[in-house]
Amino acid sequence: MSISDELEKLGELHRRGVLADDEFTRAKARVLSDAERSRPDPTVHAINAMRRSRDQRWLGGVCGGLAGITGLSTWVWRLMFALLALCGGTGVLVYALLWIFVPEEDARADNEQGRFRAG
Repeated sequence: MSISDELEKLGELHRRGVLADDEFTRAKARVLSDAERSRPDPTVHAINAMRRSRDQRWLGGVCGGLAGITGLSTWVWRLMFALLALCGGTGVLVYALLWIFVPEEDARADNEQGRFRAG
């Protein structure tokens, strides 16, 4: 049941006189506070919104995508992956997995932001 449905039922009970004013206020506050607690974590939302960059790429656009969600420059991510590659190939493995599993940013989103790509 959605929040609006629950609030509508509470309002109907209040109009019929089943719920007193203070009971209605407490029940409404409880429904709204439950809704706020069920909101997704901003970190999880940022990770789910990650996309590989179409503009800032050398290979797959992974570093550009990471730069977009973290605020670090693309060259910092490239340096970190290069250093991790020297540590037993970990950087290559992580980069390859991100390249495979992270989708590329949508060309339609580029057009909505005013960035038109040729060809």
